[in-house]
Amino acid sequence: MEKRVTFKGIWLPLLLVLPQIVITAVFFFYPAGQAIWQSLFIPDPFGLSMQYVGLGNFEYLLSNSYYRTSFVTTAVFSILVTVVSMGIALYLALLADRLIKGSGVYRTLLIWPYAVAPAVAGVLWLFMFNTRVGVVTWYLGALGYDWNHVLNGGEAMGLVVVASAWGRISYNFLFFLAGLQAIPKSVIEAAAIDGAHFWTRIRTIVLPLLSPTTFFLLVVNIVYAFFETFGVIHTITSGGPQQSTTILVYKVFSDGFVGQDLGSSAAQSVILLFIVGLLTIIQFKFIERRVNY
Repeated sequence: MEKRVTFKGIWLPLLLVLPQIVITAVFFFYPAGQAIWQSLFIPDPFGLSMQYVGLGNFEYLLSNSYYRTSFVTTAVFSILVTVVSMGIALYLALLADRLIKGSGVYRTLLIWPYAVAPAVAGVLWLFMFNTRVGVVTWYLGALGYDWNHVLNGGEAMGLVVVASAWGRISYNFLFFLAGLQAIPKSVIEAAAIDGAHFWTRIRTIVLPLLSPTTFFLLVVNIVYAFFETFGVIHTITSGGPQQSTTILVYKVFSDGFVGQDLGSSAAQSVILLFIVGLLTIIQFKFIERRVNY
């Protein structure tokens, strides 16, 4: 007979969830409400007065060519970071799942990059690709390639994508490896006995059974690319050259804290929050249908 825990009254359940409710209200709902309120005004840089403009900040942003370009930059950046980090992590997880000797050391080394903060990761990759003293730049120059991400927008985008994906591979690797180890070995062995090759087993058995993990990582990595890559971009390119790496979250910072256009910055944060929420709804509504639980 199944036993279930029940609470008499509602005060104890409310008391148990109260800390999380308070944290969510203070650090999410209150800042979100403040951003929505400030997006309706144009404050002066000193914060002494505010002029009500309604939806004027949103109309200005949507008519601004630089802001519309940042949409494309964000889409390209987030797709590349998600595909690169998840693809490499899945490949490494497949290798780690098959590795026998030294597997503990191999897995530990793959987990370490996750402990590196995005800003620190940006500094590390910036040193390696520095146009004057970078070791990777020196080797590329020896091969006849003149690397200069300070002037070349494509190279700058490639560098921030690699730096952002590098720090995320470890996180994805942990989940993919856990998902692989949860797949019954008897199913894979039966397919091997039936004559299915390695890549056939991956395509027909492993990937469908990994779809819940893949779906979860897809949502998490897109949110990561939209928000948590600020430190990488700020330390490596600062949004340049010519705003070629200015994604939406970085433009919120540059317009609000550098340009002191607080009303426009608040409107951008509201638009960014709406976009991420819309993407999450689309993923759960359409992509989740293909997930096999």
